[in-house]
Amino acid sequence: MPLTPLAAAMCLVTGAALTLTGCGGETASGATSTTPQLALRLGFPPNLTHAPAIAGVDKGFLQTALGSGTRLTTQTFNAGPAAVEALFGGAIDAAYVGPNPAVNGFIRSKGAALRIVSGATSGGAALVVQPKAGIRTAADLRGRRIATPQLGNTQDVALRSWLQDNGLATDPRGGGDVRIVATENATTLQLFEQGQLDGAWVPEPWASRLVDEGHGTVLVDEATRWPGGQFPTTELIVARSFLDRHPDAVRRLVAGNVAAVDWLNAHPAEARTVVNQGLQRLSQRALSPQVLTDAWSHLGFSADPLAGLLQKEADMAGAVGLLASTDLRGIEDLRPLNAVLNGLGRATVSDAGLGG
Repeated sequence: MPLTPLAAAMCLVTGAALTLTGCGGETASGATSTTPQLALRLGFPPNLTHAPAIAGVDKGFLQTALGSGTRLTTQTFNAGPAAVEALFGGAIDAAYVGPNPAVNGFIRSKGAALRIVSGATSGGAALVVQPKAGIRTAADLRGRRIATPQLGNTQDVALRSWLQDNGLATDPRGGGDVRIVATENATTLQLFEQGQLDGAWVPEPWASRLVDEGHGTVLVDEATRWPGGQFPTTELIVARSFLDRHPDAVRRLVAGNVAAVDWLNAHPAEARTVVNQGLQRLSQRALSPQVLTDAWSHLGFSADPLAGLLQKEADMAGAVGLLASTDLRGIEDLRPLNAVLNGLGRATVSDAGLGG
């Protein structure tokens, strides 16, 4: 019987190091291992844009790839910057985050804190506004109150950049021509429905929920801001210290991510159900069939981190005053990913000159 993509990826990354389990479930000495030798702590926001993380955990792709030599634990965060702070503090070892939190963490730490090791999701973000507020252009947002998930997160940077391109100034303290307020996604929906927000730039499924449940109108689909409509939304990052100490575990984690992405693309109907159940488990509420269908249609899943577009993300954040430097050399370490892809007989992906 031919190997599944997950099985092939697992065989590829089998080796010595700290993760001892091989393709047959045996240690390097030949004895079956049942005691975890290493803990890998993974963080991610419970959003549809992090479907590879949710499916990877709930369908077991990540733990299976890691093997019995590594025990996977998870923690959720409202947005990427909070996950990066947890990684800074040593509370987690890896995370699924947006590109801008990854970039900000890399710059703040002068390259010492983290590496992007794989992509996960592209697309799936929009600026949704109140339908009766008379907002039809960027100029109509002057003096308005607009929410983003967190200061410096990917949607926050996208909003500030779009406003700047349209002649509207913002600042990190909530001043400027448009008042941007960092708000937890669930609270954003409540405030929007109550008419206390004029709009929000949010990821899926929240953009579709604001439209379908909050009766909002899409003013900007972020896909229109990028060539071909494709832009990085979720990346898999690891702490550099963890990568240096446990490269085999990182290769296995990446193999699990590739398997999760493959499954999402191969089984979209089942995937929507599994991810929706995961969202209900994590946030105590499942998405309606309409929201799920609408939101899913805006997303793409790929292990390619779209490194060629990452510099643009950094330049946007720098231009709106959220980054002191935009030098990203060394942020990408795609050796684990390309080793997995090679083992599957697939083309490798480029780090666009941002590797170590």
